[in-house]
Amino acid sequence: MSTPPPAWLPEGMSSPLDDKLGVRITDYDPDRMVATMPVAGNEQPFGLLHGGATCALVETIGSVAAALGAGPDRQVVGIELNASYLRAATSGSVTAVCTPVRRGRTLSTFLIEVTDDQGRPTATARLTCMTLAASAKA
Repeated sequence: MSTPPPAWLPEGMSSPLDDKLGVRITDYDPDRMVATMPVAGNEQPFGLLHGGATCALVETIGSVAAALGAGPDRQVVGIELNASYLRAATSGSVTAVCTPVRRGRTLSTFLIEVTDDQGRPTATARLTCMTLAASAKA
């Protein structure tokens, strides 16, 4: 890991779904976050990486990127996710790279590119998150 998570971020900040899917954030650089997920265990019936698993991966990394930008006294919620599938992944793992498109006071948008072990693009996504006061409930 080249950039560790900030001290204020809850340790092991992952959801039960992230744990089930095997999502692991490997770099917390706010300008280029990176996460991985295995294909095994996340396939649809035809042996291809499930699109829903890909969406969960990109939602996780984009939401954490938004949380880093919002800071410790705010919370974020995803309000729009758009994903395009470019190539099937059938083995190994996929890597998601998240870069900010815009970081605003209330809305932040991120581009997430997903590649297979050979570096070939498998999906691209755009996630928009809303920043709320920490006491607000989604």
